Amino acid sequence: MYGDEATIRRILTELGDTWAVVGLSTNRHRAAYGVAQVLQRFGKRIVPVHPKAETVHGERGYPSLADIPFEVDVVDVFVNSELAGAVAEQAVVKGAGAVWFQLDVVDEAAYERTRAAGLDMVMDRCPAIEIPLLA
Repeated sequence: MYGDEATIRRILTELGDTWAVVGLSTNRHRAAYGVAQVLQRFGKRIVPVHPKAETVHGERGYPSLADIPFEVDVVDVFVNSELAGAVAEQAVVKGAGAVWFQLDVVDEAAYERTRAAGLDMVMDRCPAIEIPLLA
């Protein structure tokens, strides 16, 4: 288990409401699209991060975390496990408070590095499943 209930609750309720969603595009068939909608319904500001920098759910997209001109609280990662570690490192550099790896995204070394850098982290879980359980 990568992220206990207290960490999940803290990320979803205390760390802030700006979520950079890495891998979010206008493709309605991708999980990121629906998860971002759920996050918005629960009051989170989503920031699409995708090489195409598309506007999704009314929010302007950026090609990378480094291109976002404001602070982000949580980096939600929808890329495959081989790429996820690099995104976690970018989240540390960006100054995010937490990193969330989606279901089936697992990189134990990245988890350890991210935690050692002082960020909260959850891995192989989905905030769209977890956030309604907090109500």
